[in-house]
Amino acid sequence: MIRLIFLFVVLGAGLFVGTQFSGQQGYVLISIANKTIEMSVTTLVIFVIATLAGLFLLEYLIKKLVYASSSTWNYFSVRKMRRSRRYTNEGIIKLLEGDWKGAEKKVTRWANHHDMPLLCYLVASEAAQGQGDKAKRDHYLALASQQENAHLAVELTRAKQFIRDNEFEAAFDTLQSLKGQYPNNSIVLNLLKTTYMQLKLWQPLIDLMPQLAKAKLVTEEEQAELIQKAQCGLLHEVAQQQGSEGLISHWNSLARKVKQDTHLIACFARDLIARKADTEAFTVLKEALKKQPEPELYQLL
Repeated sequence: MIRLIFLFVVLGAGLFVGTQFSGQQGYVLISIANKTIEMSVTTLVIFVIATLAGLFLLEYLIKKLVYASSSTWNYFSVRKMRRSRRYTNEGIIKLLEGDWKGAEKKVTRWANHHDMPLLCYLVASEAAQGQGDKAKRDHYLALASQQENAHLAVELTRAKQFIRDNEFEAAFDTLQSLKGQYPNNSIVLNLLKTTYMQLKLWQPLIDLMPQLAKAKLVTEEEQAELIQKAQCGLLHEVAQQQGSEGLISHWNSLARKVKQDTHLIACFARDLIARKADTEAFTVLKEALKKQPEPELYQLL
């Protein structure tokens, strides 16, 4: 627009000068090296205006050409992206259907053209996992980790795959790292619960219970059952590592409410009996039966 205004200003100035000096052609001589160019002032003005107009027209045509090329490129890019999305959607369906090989082929075919290649590589990793190909599984996770904002999604996928393969130690390492970075992530907490139980990490499981309850990942009944199981497992662990004396010391350190649980009293007594501490076990059972005459306790007498 500015160039067009400038052109009209020059043209107007030329017309004004032409009318002012009509009949007085004037004379212009341009000498370059051994060559000379002669013309009237009017001819020079017309030449300058024509040159400017030509330059502006050339610039306009170049811009149009660049815009057309860019539009063509964008058209093909969008077309490839849409095709990639379609293949990815089809791949996800095949993954849900259990067609691991078909899913892998679909999502990787146009992954480079997808607007979210992270999704393609995660699905491909799950498909490779389904085929039992750990090398491919880890390869796709490595590609996924190169994408933006991929860390949490990649590591959660990795942890789930470890758990499905019963590689709980590897899952534990991955999840412990995630817990430090995302302490309130519900998926991390839930996977940690599973991992702790499988590895029989009873104290960490007990410590995790408040977070699980706060995140509403367990009901009150489930929480009570898990704590009971963890406390019983911890008693057995202490008994194995420290013997009857260490077991009694640990029992005495527990809260009174915990020591009133009939099932835990039975766990405590069984571990004492297993370590030939019959007298201590009998004393514990006798005191407990005075307050809670439960069949589970009578069976241990």
